Amino acid sequence: MISEIVNPTVTDKQAPPVQFTEGALIELHRLRASLTLSEDQFLRIGVKGGGCSGMSYLLAFDKKEEKDQEYEIEGIPVVMNKAHTMYVVGMVIGWEEGLNNRGFTFSNPNASETCGCGQSFSA
Repeated sequence: MISEIVNPTVTDKQAPPVQFTEGALIELHRLRASLTLSEDQFLRIGVKGGGCSGMSYLLAFDKKEEKDQEYEIEGIPVVMNKAHTMYVVGMVIGWEEGLNNRGFTFSNPNASETCGCGQSFSA
């Protein structure tokens, strides 16, 4: 279930390749406020090899690296390795909080297959 998608505030010349739902943004702001993050830490969005479908999503606070593209989405500094963009462009990141499942969700139009847990995919 995807709730309202929030249009990002773009401070970079390029629009971010992903979008967040309102619930996901609220949770990300809550996490940033509860963690002790340095000013050189960003929200990293990407992919990595592994998971039951071949690739899994990466969503964590991290430092910027040389090949990263930088964005700002609703006051949250975001980085993404340029090579990962083709796997996540158009993706919507949501937040689900229910009895059976609690966590970030990924609705990826580039995924040809997604595993049952929703955390891994193949493209």
